[in-house]
Amino acid sequence: MTTILGIGFTAPWLLLGLLALPVLWLLLRAVPPAPIRRRFPGVALLLGLADDEHQADRTPWWLLLLRLLAVAAAIVGFAGPVLNPQAPQAGRGPLLVLFDGSWADARDWARRLDRAEAALDEAARAGRPAAVVSLTDLPPGADLPFQAAESWTSRLPGFAPRAWAPGDEVVAWAQALNGPFQTIWLSDGVARDWRAPLLAALEGHGAVRVFESPRPVYGLTPPRFEDGTVVLRALRARGEAAAEADILGRGLDPNGVERELARGTARFEAGAAEAEIRLSLPPELRNRISRFGVEGMRSAGAVTLADDTLRRREVAVIAGRDDREGLELLSPTHYIEQALAPTADLIGGSLDDILQANPDVIVMADVARVTEAETEALSAWVDGGGMLLRFAGPRLAASDVSRDAEDPLMPVRLRAGGRAVGGAMSWGQPKMLRPFAEGSPFNGLAIPPDVRVNAQVLAQPDPVLAERTIASLTDGTPLVTRKRVGQGQVVLFHVTANAEWSSLPLSGLFVQMLERLAVSSRQARPAAEDLAGTVWVPDAVLGAFGDLEDPGTLPGVAGEVLATARPGPDTPPGLYAGEDRRLALNVLDADAELRPSVWPARIPVEGLAVARETALKGALLAAALILLALDLVASLFLSGRLTARTGSAAALLVLALILAQPRGAAAQDGDDAFAIAATEEVVLAHIVTGDPSVDAVAEAGLRGLSETLFARTSVEPAAPMAVNLETDELSFFPFLYWPITASQPLPSQQAYAKVNDYLRTGGMILFDTRDADIGGPGSGSANARKLRELAAPLDIPPLEPVPDDHVLTRTFYLLQDFPGRFASRDVWVEAAPPDAERAEGMPFRNLNDNVTPVVIGGNDWASAWAVDQRGNWMYPVGRGFAGERQREIAYRFGVNLIMHVFTGNYKSDQVHVPALLDRLGQ
Repeated sequence: MTTILGIGFTAPWLLLGLLALPVLWLLLRAVPPAPIRRRFPGVALLLGLADDEHQADRTPWWLLLLRLLAVAAAIVGFAGPVLNPQAPQAGRGPLLVLFDGSWADARDWARRLDRAEAALDEAARAGRPAAVVSLTDLPPGADLPFQAAESWTSRLPGFAPRAWAPGDEVVAWAQALNGPFQTIWLSDGVARDWRAPLLAALEGHGAVRVFESPRPVYGLTPPRFEDGTVVLRALRARGEAAAEADILGRGLDPNGVERELARGTARFEAGAAEAEIRLSLPPELRNRISRFGVEGMRSAGAVTLADDTLRRREVAVIAGRDDREGLELLSPTHYIEQALAPTADLIGGSLDDILQANPDVIVMADVARVTEAETEALSAWVDGGGMLLRFAGPRLAASDVSRDAEDPLMPVRLRAGGRAVGGAMSWGQPKMLRPFAEGSPFNGLAIPPDVRVNAQVLAQPDPVLAERTIASLTDGTPLVTRKRVGQGQVVLFHVTANAEWSSLPLSGLFVQMLERLAVSSRQARPAAEDLAGTVWVPDAVLGAFGDLEDPGTLPGVAGEVLATARPGPDTPPGLYAGEDRRLALNVLDADAELRPSVWPARIPVEGLAVARETALKGALLAAALILLALDLVASLFLSGRLTARTGSAAALLVLALILAQPRGAAAQDGDDAFAIAATEEVVLAHIVTGDPSVDAVAEAGLRGLSETLFARTSVEPAAPMAVNLETDELSFFPFLYWPITASQPLPSQQAYAKVNDYLRTGGMILFDTRDADIGGPGSGSANARKLRELAAPLDIPPLEPVPDDHVLTRTFYLLQDFPGRFASRDVWVEAAPPDAERAEGMPFRNLNDNVTPVVIGGNDWASAWAVDQRGNWMYPVGRGFAGERQREIAYRFGVNLIMHVFTGNYKSDQVHVPALLDRLGQ
């Protein structure tokens, strides 16, 4: 292919025909020949007369130019012009297209696929076999799967990045490959220790070209709690200029819906590779956060999961006696407070006040008796998920609690008195702890040899004693017992919480046991010995694009393996659940660094941008035909033969040539199909936001509402449709659902014009900010700010909260609330006329003569309506029966909304009933 002035030609020798254009000009000027001019005086008598037919003596210049342009367009078109021609790369033999396939590839994955497709297309034209390999999913064996390049193009969409980075195994794989081949390496741009040896191994088989994005790669290390704040470290590679990155904390709100709970900005100084951010959050909000992420970065490395190491539990400590006026070390709660203070929020007060605070754990040190009312309150709290941790002591040993019958606040029945060992008047020696059994939460913890037990309370023999014992002494005597109560548990240490009866509270084992019971949480990642003997089941795994996914059937992971594991196929990043706590395995650990990859000077490094070739041959040949058609019309006109009939035929010929373009026909067919689908039956539609997950929820929500309308009303909608404001006609739809996302782009001016016409001609749009009770027009949430930005150019009337007597409250069902997945009452509609009055004897006013063009709220109605293809609800709403009732009211609001669209304010006409009846009476 030859390139001339930035345009390539497949047959450039045909351009020599352009040299003949001057000759053609002269020939056209000479035909017909010019007549000989002779002066004859009698011609003056013919002045003013007009011939019915006349013939030009010379071809006009503009007609010559038209013909020359037609010929030139034909010559250039047959020469095969191509816009953005791509120079073929030198190379022969097999081609390997190699992806890093890591989390850092996720952000530019679509561009990487385009780059790989372009390389495969070029290989196909050259007849070269190709293979496509991802380093995170290596093929087995030492032979690459070379096949025809065309066969790989259709399989490219099946390739996806992983949420981890390749390891050193890629070097051994490359060194074992056989045969010569050339490599196109699509790098993720992050420095790896294995890059240099892998490059050397690949160069041993042939030339290597590298493609990587020049954009910076962002990462986020796990959060830590420090000095009352949450500290995060943001990383970047390839960033030299000063920059800012917004860090978002997301978690579940009280309704169980994930939303943004915290936001901060990490500021990178010029040339800095990391930035630290501190977030000061109240405990309730901090404990709800499940993950942090860099806003706008769809990458697993830009997301870090928060597990129980961030969550500081609220622990209430109650002592049966207080020796603080004496020696501090003799206080029954001193050691437990010292063990919990660094990792938990301690609260105090009376038992009634503590229960109202709803702590995670209540610790009772040597408390023998509680009142009957307190017992009932504590039992209800434990049954709801609380943990009651009890320690023995002289008072408990001397009391008769849980002797004959099992106390609801004790895990086992106790014997009278206590057991003392190792004293002058006792039998035996102080006892050591037996290694923890396999089913115990303490399994795997190392027992220090200096831990001794001198006294304890004994449990009554019982058939369930063995299964409730989770720690025992060397002679088999239970030391720690536990009983499940509803969703909670009661745990008893048969020794004191201080060093009076044992040296256990003085050891590090005591803190580890509290961590295993989830009474406290460690601020750093647990060591292998701390997790030894435990099994952790994947609760949610992190995808390469930063989304939490269902783990499916992934097996559990041993605790000692998880403690030292790096993200990989056997241990994917995500949240792993133990018996009473969760542990996060993140893509980047606390000490991680991000450095840009550095390549030798001999390796060409190119960007990911692909300039697609565009063939211009068809357009130029079509232009030549159109010019020739215009020449025909002009020739008929100059010869005087252009009658009404021939003029119409010529005009139709030119119009047909202009319209006979494949793209136009395809677009017309698509428009016709869209129009037919939208108008054959009643169809509800939603606006495309560009966020696939939000659009999917909107489609599922309208599907559920359509099925409800079909079952309960005479409206029988077809399947809902998605509407693109830029390309689709809006007037086909009576109702549009517009979910708001903070990242959706602003429509064009033409799209805004269509929306305004739609609103002015009777259409209704339901704007849903999906942010519960903070999404009103005056709120400051991200979605509400985007709504104000989107709605600014729209012709929206004045708004007000839905009044109690608005027609929306009674079009089909009688309603006073309009919940969705959230239950906020703040829903806005067109304001009533200032002169609206209530008719005598009627409970409502005639507020408007027309349908309100907009309804605005933030209750996430689509999620409440959403059903899957089988008709099952897709998202939870509330809890229990109250939640199901809320979903039913959400459906009723949807029915009222659609009936209002179709019937207008016909029910408001009832304000005229008294006058009509009075007139009938007359």
